[in-house]
Amino acid sequence: MKMATSTRVVVGLIGSMLLVSASVAGSMPLATDFHAASCPQLESIVRAAVQAARAANVQVTAGLLRIFFHDCLPEGCDASILLEPELSTGPNQSLQKNAVDLIESIRAKVHAACGPTVSCADIIALATRDAVSLSGGPTIAMPLGRTDSLEGADDVSMLPGPGSSVDALLTLFNTRALSDPADLVALSGGHTVGKASCDFIRDNDDFTRSLTRQCNASPSKKTSLDTITPDVFDNKYFVALKVRHGVFVSDQGLADHPRTSGLVTTFAANQTAFFAQFAKSFVKMGSIPGPKGEIRRNCFRPNSRLDMDAASFGAVADE
Repeated sequence: MKMATSTRVVVGLIGSMLLVSASVAGSMPLATDFHAASCPQLESIVRAAVQAARAANVQVTAGLLRIFFHDCLPEGCDASILLEPELSTGPNQSLQKNAVDLIESIRAKVHAACGPTVSCADIIALATRDAVSLSGGPTIAMPLGRTDSLEGADDVSMLPGPGSSVDALLTLFNTRALSDPADLVALSGGHTVGKASCDFIRDNDDFTRSLTRQCNASPSKKTSLDTITPDVFDNKYFVALKVRHGVFVSDQGLADHPRTSGLVTTFAANQTAFFAQFAKSFVKMGSIPGPKGEIRRNCFRPNSRLDMDAASFGAVADE
């Protein structure tokens, strides 16, 4: 049918136009007002969606933080985390599903209001930022203008695990332009709202052995990484480290390592200092550049896949 053929041509043209505009956007510097003209409703749409998600499940804050970190560390902040094979590779298999789905849900709302002008990568950054502030954390001025990768990263082996040493973490962060030890310590403070499976609890003192027993007896089989105020974004994670109540080896190690122990002491005593450094380091991590890409029209599929699916549908309609 002529109509189906025309549809395929239009879809192809739209996809090409988006790729061109996305490439231009990817070469521009990030800016807090990047979407001010193209999508003035963006901030209110994202915040309302995150607020509703937190009301349903307070743990979505930790889920979004993990998505943000896992997306940015391998190859820059480009929403590659939402594509296969990256989404189902290694530690990404345990990403919080409702947090993953929230990103696409917000994308649909934003694009319905403004058209395909905002990337999934920007939505991840904004949603995570808002989840932090809604949990009691700092207000962060997040620069925008990222594009989405065309494919998922094949290698996520650099993502740190709960048993990582501080030396290994410092080396990894240094390769990602996060060379100040304060970046590692402050960003680790995101664990103030996280939970972990029982198997990942360090097992080398009475506290952690007791914590493992409690965790194994819990219906959820998880334990809070902040043992003082687990659902609030505050500095109590560092207070817990000072009394050796860190849950992960990588957490407690921050209080023991000569390059990070002083920062743990400072942040435990001064929440304002922690918030200021977290905001600074969060923006630094969020500014790690990814490859030039596109504005995805579905966070889980590159536009080429969507266009291919649309063409296949048109071909079926033709028959």
